[in-house]
Amino acid sequence: MIDLDKSETRILVVDDEESLRLTFQMFLGREGYGPVVTASTFEEAMEFIEQQTFDLIISDIVMDGASGIDLLRRVRELGLECPMVMVTGYPNINTASEAVRLGAFDYLAKPVKKADLLRTARMALQQYSLWKEKERLAGEKERSQQYLETIFRSVRDMIITVDHDLRVVQMNDQAKTWAAMHIPDLAIGTSLEEVADPFTVFATDAQKVLECREAVSEHRIEVNLETGGHVVFRLCAAPLERQQNEDFLGVVLVFRDVSRLEDLEKRGKRTYFHRLAGVSRAMQTVYTLIENVGQVDTSVLITGESGTGKELVAEALHAESPRRDMPLVKFDCTSIPENLMESELFGHKKGAFTGADRNREGRILQADGGTLFLDEIGDISPLMQLRLLRFLQERTFYPVGEDRPVTVDVRVVAATNADLKQKVQRGEFREDLYYRLRVIDITLPPLRDRDGDLPILVELFLARFSKRLNKNITGISDQALQLLGAYRWPGNVRELEHVVERACVLCADDTITTGNLPEEVRTGGRTVGATPGYSGVELEAAANRGSSPPVSQESEKAHILSIIAQTDGNKAKAARLLGIDRSTLYRKMKGYGLE
Repeated sequence: MIDLDKSETRILVVDDEESLRLTFQMFLGREGYGPVVTASTFEEAMEFIEQQTFDLIISDIVMDGASGIDLLRRVRELGLECPMVMVTGYPNINTASEAVRLGAFDYLAKPVKKADLLRTARMALQQYSLWKEKERLAGEKERSQQYLETIFRSVRDMIITVDHDLRVVQMNDQAKTWAAMHIPDLAIGTSLEEVADPFTVFATDAQKVLECREAVSEHRIEVNLETGGHVVFRLCAAPLERQQNEDFLGVVLVFRDVSRLEDLEKRGKRTYFHRLAGVSRAMQTVYTLIENVGQVDTSVLITGESGTGKELVAEALHAESPRRDMPLVKFDCTSIPENLMESELFGHKKGAFTGADRNREGRILQADGGTLFLDEIGDISPLMQLRLLRFLQERTFYPVGEDRPVTVDVRVVAATNADLKQKVQRGEFREDLYYRLRVIDITLPPLRDRDGDLPILVELFLARFSKRLNKNITGISDQALQLLGAYRWPGNVRELEHVVERACVLCADDTITTGNLPEEVRTGGRTVGATPGYSGVELEAAANRGSSPPVSQESEKAHILSIIAQTDGNKAKAARLLGIDRSTLYRKMKGYGLE
């Protein structure tokens, strides 16, 4: 028997008789269940169901308008698995069989006794809890399998697994490609003993592991190829075991073509990768991740502080993918009012609502065959989370006002500067959607952790803005570059870009000097900014932390209003002048009721 935390259960009671609703709510509430929500109609019940998740639904079958059977049918059509208990004062075999056919947990006849109600609720919740635990474990297993398969496909090392008879069970793509060039007779299903000299070392190492069940440490092998070439590879072998019961499954061989690796190292680190720039180890890791993950057609979640370049990573992922010749559609979840977001994302049918004078393709349909980039995904409403989850699960959706599903082939890449894991723990973001989006995650480093990248970015931005402004700016003084290097950059690369653009505007000759830099950069901290006493980048950093600097809200609100008035309502330009990201400006406007 599983232990239930009754206070964490969510129960919906649906009945058109107020007395019965209140009685059920009182019985369940006194038993410790909660919260218990009540609805009097089918429509009211569906509104609750679309906004939140329930662990149990208790519904009368006979109601004014749509019946409880209609509600049961609709809940199952939505793919919701929560148990439903049907109640009626007119029991008959037809309604009972229909309820069972549609998956009702139980069937209670009026008048419902308190003991019967509580017993049925307890059994339904326990069964649902067991089902959820099973689904959670299955989901974890599936995610682990996906991670392992992704790693197995994407790592640069060649990996081969063999069984007790030295027969090849599995090879990753790198091993298959390398074997096709150097060992044509090595393939899945063949025996290592069949591999000819000079590659008999594979069988020798695997046999040692089979005999002693201990790893053979890494060693280097030189091989002169029949074609006249010469390769050097590093090889190690280890026992393949199932940890739970220590079953010995075979041997895993991991090897690397060092000659190829040395050629790559001689070429040096990559400074530029698509529209990204930097030579730091952190960015080299990001480049490699994008290369590997770009080829794997799964959902990706890009995380990192605001201004780190999440949109550029989404573009690079699309460019590295087989979908590169198809559309990349970008959708900023904070720039669209919530009441229009569903129409913007899923599209709508003519006449679906007031002002819908024509059919409209949503962003998802526009991205068919390509990639959909959802920026600031952490800010969408619970209802949009539910709709997006269903789309990710089924790859079909219903445009607003349309009753026929639309099927698309879209890869979803999402980004956020929020801590989605904390949002899940606080109940602000659906856990199942979080794991659907985060099949693979790429975390971007802040600029302060990117050693050696700042001079490269400054040079890139100088060239860009001097050309755009038609100025002959050829460089930056050592002192100015030193100040830029000492600053903490809470707004990251975007803030650096704005600072360099400002310096180029103010520069009167061919060299950026310390006088062209903002005061907060020259002093290394908090002096002048978007609100009295605080810089725009501090507001940005505070927004990223989910907090606010200790500044008067009224003065900040007034300052934002003033800047928006100066820009004639141009939000992008206003955010630029304030020194904050556009999504941060939208959040602040929403908080101050300025939408």
